[in-house]
Amino acid sequence: MKQKISIIVALATNHVIGKNNQIPWHIPKDLQYFKRITMGKPMIMGRKNFESIGRPLPGRKNIILTRDKDYKAEGCIITHSKEEAVAAADNAEEIMIIGGGAIYEMFLDEADMLYLTEIDSDVEGDVLFPKYDKTQWKEVSREAGEENLDWNYDYVVYNRK
Repeated sequence: MKQKISIIVALATNHVIGKNNQIPWHIPKDLQYFKRITMGKPMIMGRKNFESIGRPLPGRKNIILTRDKDYKAEGCIITHSKEEAVAAADNAEEIMIIGGGAIYEMFLDEADMLYLTEIDSDVEGDVLFPKYDKTQWKEVSREAGEENLDWNYDYVVYNRK
């Protein structure tokens, strides 16, 4: 059985996902959504993304993909290639790709699902989610995010056509 590769990301209308190694918005409900979708699944992330989180996330296998051969992070599996990162997921049914920008770009062409938190605003930032061909994706669910004084957003799930 082919492993399902799923990308999860919150992105602004202009594809911004980060600024100064931080998430440029504060939406607690989105963090809860992220936890619910990723819990129990292996997650592949880049080193900078891991360092912005600051610790391994509990209840999930934390796989870091980095070019730094000497990189160490307690409680995480360190890998140095896409293939090695996928292998570290140990044939899990679904692998979650959690960023950042370079990691999303690396996996986007073979992703099977996108879990997007679409923020209805342009936001200033220095890390972007890669552009993708929306005609290759079918929206399977859309749920309005809880009212938030600062941001309007939807949780949208897409399957590759």
